[in-house]
Amino acid sequence: MKSIVAIVVGFVASAMFLIAPPALAADAGAGTQVFSANCAACHIGGGNAINPAKTLKQDDLVANGKDTAEAIVYQVTNGNGAMPAFGGRLTAEQIENVAAYVLAQADKGW
Repeated sequence: MKSIVAIVVGFVASAMFLIAPPALAADAGAGTQVFSANCAACHIGGGNAINPAKTLKQDDLVANGKDTAEAIVYQVTNGNGAMPAFGGRLTAEQIENVAAYVLAQADKGW
């Protein structure tokens, strides 16, 4: 009987460590402020003042492979080309929030 209890306890303990805690959902509302303060100068209204072919509009996000939160987080964190990296200026949470905001606005058509 003790061995069955030990097996069950071991299984439950192992299962608890294997289940990842749920990721916190990004806050697009908080991303609005981050976008206004850091991104709007070049991306006002979802445009792109530097490279008009790389807007934040849905079609361009898809065409440029930036249509997921992960891709936007990577872009904002590391920068690319004329876009500076914001990884040293913004927290991971701020970057996730701005990614959620960009995707929400793209879905709405800016």
